Amino acid sequence: MTKPIIVFDLDGTLVDTAPDLLDSLNHCLRGVGLPPVDEVQIRRFIGAGSRTMIERAFAADGRRLANGQLDALQDLFIEHYTAGMPGRSQPFPGALDAVARFRQAGFVTAVCTNKLEHLSRHLLEALEIAGLFEAICGGDSFSHKKPDPRHLFDTIARAGGDPERAVMIGDSRTDIDTAKAADIPVVAVDFGYTDQPVHMFEPSRVISHFDALTLELAEKLMAAAADQPAS
Repeated sequence: MTKPIIVFDLDGTLVDTAPDLLDSLNHCLRGVGLPPVDEVQIRRFIGAGSRTMIERAFAADGRRLANGQLDALQDLFIEHYTAGMPGRSQPFPGALDAVARFRQAGFVTAVCTNKLEHLSRHLLEALEIAGLFEAICGGDSFSHKKPDPRHLFDTIARAGGDPERAVMIGDSRTDIDTAKAADIPVVAVDFGYTDQPVHMFEPSRVISHFDALTLELAEKLMAAAADQPAS
C-alpha cells in the first residue's frame, strides 16, 4: 500500500553543500587556468549536477570547453569531492526535525536530486542520515532527470509513495518546474541555491525555515492539489 510522501531536493534544500562543491569546482578550474568561483557565484551554478556547474563556470569566464575536457574535469571534480565527504556539508537547520516529523506521522520520505546517485548516497551515509529515506534518486538513477517530471514520479514509486499524496521540497526553478509538470505541490526554501528569488517561479509556498514545514501545511497543499483539474 502506498503512503503519503515528502520528496526533498538535496543540495541547497536538505543539506548545505555549497562550501564543498565550491572547493571541488575550484580544484578543477585551477588546473585549466580559470579564475576561482566565489561563494556568491557557486550558488548560481548549483542545481543541475557537476557537469553543468563546470559548464557554467566556463561560460561565466567566456571560455569554451575543448572536446573531451568536460568528461575529464567532471572525473576530477568527483574524485576531489568524494575524497572530502562530508567535509563542511551539514543539514540545514530544522531539516532533520522536519523529516522526523513527517515520518512519525506515517509519511515516507525520499531524495530526488540531479547530483549523481552514488555521490548523494555517499554524502547522506557520511552524515549518517541515509536511513531516513526510502529512496535516494540521483540524476543518473533513471534515463531522465529534473526538470523532467518522470524523475520525480519514479522517485516516488521507488520509495513506495503515493503521487496523489505527495509534496516536493526544493530550492530552485528546476525543482519548482519539475513539481509543476507533475501536478504535485512544491514548497520552496528561500535559503538555497538560486540566481533569482524562488517566489518568482511561483511555488505553492515559500518557507524560510524548516519549522514552517508542518503537517498542516502539507495536508493543506495536497488537499488543494486534489481539488485542481489535472493539467
